[in-house]
Amino acid sequence: MDGTREDQGNGTYDVVVLGAGPVGQNVADRARAAGLTVAVVERELVGGECSYWACVPSKALLRPVIAVADARRVDGARQAVTGRLDTAAVFARRNYFVSGWDDTGQAEWVKSVGADLFRGHGRLDGPRRVTVTRDDGARHTLTARHAVAVATGSRPLLPGIEGIEEARPWTNRQGTDSGTVPGRLAIVGGGGVGIEMATLWQGLGSQVTLIVRHGLIPRMEPFAGELVARGLTEAGADVRTGVQVTGLRRPDPAGPVTVTLDDGSEVEVDEVMFATGRTPATDDIGLDSVGLAPGTWLDVDTTCLVRGVDGAWLYALGDVNHRALLTHQGKYQARTAGDAIAARAAGRPLDDGPWGDHATTADQHAVPQVFFTDPEAAAVGLTSEQAVRAGHRVKTVDTDFNAAQGADLHADHYQGHARMVVDLDREVLLGVTFVGPGVSELLHSATIAVAGEVPLKRLRHAVACFPTVSEIWLVLLAAYFRDRDRDRDRGQDRG
Repeated sequence: MDGTREDQGNGTYDVVVLGAGPVGQNVADRARAAGLTVAVVERELVGGECSYWACVPSKALLRPVIAVADARRVDGARQAVTGRLDTAAVFARRNYFVSGWDDTGQAEWVKSVGADLFRGHGRLDGPRRVTVTRDDGARHTLTARHAVAVATGSRPLLPGIEGIEEARPWTNRQGTDSGTVPGRLAIVGGGGVGIEMATLWQGLGSQVTLIVRHGLIPRMEPFAGELVARGLTEAGADVRTGVQVTGLRRPDPAGPVTVTLDDGSEVEVDEVMFATGRTPATDDIGLDSVGLAPGTWLDVDTTCLVRGVDGAWLYALGDVNHRALLTHQGKYQARTAGDAIAARAAGRPLDDGPWGDHATTADQHAVPQVFFTDPEAAAVGLTSEQAVRAGHRVKTVDTDFNAAQGADLHADHYQGHARMVVDLDREVLLGVTFVGPGVSELLHSATIAVAGEVPLKRLRHAVACFPTVSEIWLVLLAAYFRDRDRDRDRGQDRG
């Protein structure tokens, strides 16, 4: 027992939450704050994938790698970097941040907000009913008066490649909980997980081969993937784009893995990791008992209420609704849905119009994301291509970071690029992308500008401190207004 009110038998609650990761915790907290009774069901560790095998351990491991890279970019500091990373210390730091994979603290937090924790496999059993099966076979039935919130997340999607079972590939879990550094590591996939793991393990001493079917981080502006690929190559990684894996061989379980590519080449490595997408963890949660197909992503409205289920009681939050597979976005959905559940329970009208209190509008217009590579890649909102496809009349403004003196003071010969996408009809930002050392800390200012639809005429009055990397905002805005005024003057001349 961990101190929470666990396993009290059958019970009725206002809200039952499936999944005790950050998303499930947030909706539980919001519902409890509104005075609703809450049961939380978790079959693994309280804290979920993010806390133990994804965001937290990966960033804990990446930080020493990036810190050393940052030091090497500053003359006077680079001379002090004379050795390799202490991998034992790096792993110990990771272990601290995941609490040694002990969830006692997070289980205590569930208790602290007044929710009841049920450990076991939760499955829907018809409308508003959840059965929980413990490892010892004991079963409990929970009934929800108002809502069941599904926050079971996603799991790695492995492709059906010949030899994949024999190869015993890593996924994000082995990539973040391993305590040894493979001499040679192949990573398949150019999305966020793939590029962060490539940065991490190359920095810890592996010889990394990154295998990517198309370009890196394809949902960002193209220059972002290009600059990250350049950074990985300069760090010593072998980045191979335009190829895919066709077969794997590992005849000796303790021996190397041979990776065969569709260009006829082969790569021999000590481990191979697949970061080729995610699949919803909804295959065994009883969706069929409420008329939904097991193993599918759940379609939701703006309050995260699942469509196709009568009675306005089933919610899907985080990865399972496939809107944005990002912890922070799932937590945003959870806060919003928790407030919507409370309003519906109290019979209050919903504020679910665009940007309303009960609407997840940011899921469509202002999703921020950061990849903690070297250089970092950070973006919010739409890319220029996405904006045009959505029917906006846009102007794209680009600049290199060396145009801002604060960037050159931050790092010698700072290398990076920034882009903002402007809606010309309203003169507001639709999207912003930054690539460069430390740009993750710039992103929230961009997120505020995009989500708040701050007019550029007003945004130009937001003064950036000198000398900081944030001066890049002044450069971007000056370029936009210079071009706008020039085009306007030319139009008057033609008239």
